[in-house]
Amino acid sequence: MMQAVRFIADDGYSLSGTLHGDAVNAKTAVLLAPAMGVPQRFYADFAQWLAAQGHLVLCFDYRGIGASRLDAHAKSLRGFEADVSTWAERDTAAALRFLESRAAHGAKLHWIGHSLGGQIVGMVPGHERVASIVTVGCGSGYWLQNAWKLRLYVWWLWFVVCPVVMPLAGYFPGKRLKKIGDLPLGVMTQWRRWCLHRDYLMSEGGAAWRERYAAIRAPLLSLSFTDDEYMSAANTASIHGFYSGSAKTMKRIAPSDIGAKQIGHFGFFRKRFESTLWPQVGQWLARAA
Repeated sequence: MMQAVRFIADDGYSLSGTLHGDAVNAKTAVLLAPAMGVPQRFYADFAQWLAAQGHLVLCFDYRGIGASRLDAHAKSLRGFEADVSTWAERDTAAALRFLESRAAHGAKLHWIGHSLGGQIVGMVPGHERVASIVTVGCGSGYWLQNAWKLRLYVWWLWFVVCPVVMPLAGYFPGKRLKKIGDLPLGVMTQWRRWCLHRDYLMSEGGAAWRERYAAIRAPLLSLSFTDDEYMSAANTASIHGFYSGSAKTMKRIAPSDIGAKQIGHFGFFRKRFESTLWPQVGQWLARAA
């Protein structure tokens, strides 16, 4: 029920993914688009749970991340060319095409995006084929809307660390800095530009991107969390405002709502929430199917 796969982006780059579930009998196919710098293996437990519910699920790594690094043994990403637009327009588009090619004929496509994975939907060619969207811990990265406790950290990151470290290293050495993880120079540079602008990614895409997001008609479920270390309620409202043509169900969940002490930005995908948070997505997909 779990198969390592590789597929090719339209520029020839080879990407790594994992298929979970029964491709022959699954009536729905789910693309699980990861957060910034988070490898596909982080989502394996949740993907296996979805597969057990009858879905075919594809997890994957953006180029430069996890098993999609060009040279897994390279000590750094210096000289590695990619930005967030590459991840969306080439890598995620390729993942969507691959999932569609493996799914049973007539199976509906659905999208689950964690953080960045929920931000980029409108940038991805082929997104119009998706029947429904789920975002988890997803919001704008605009730094002045970040959670209060994060603002001093991101000020230090955007105005001190990045301008000093990235020109010297030639990439963002997140592992050594214990921040986010290693990221290609182009990814961090573009993401920084977005995070410093109130309109976030729309500051770069302009009217064309606004129109693409507004044209999305797939119903959308947003799951956000009151104790998210990164995304405030304002961040969440801001990014979902771009999906103006979609019928949205916005759920903001406090840990106490489910008898938990903490959820945070990454907690949803932990196996301990299998009986409390995961069924909310399972029920949404069942209705959408």
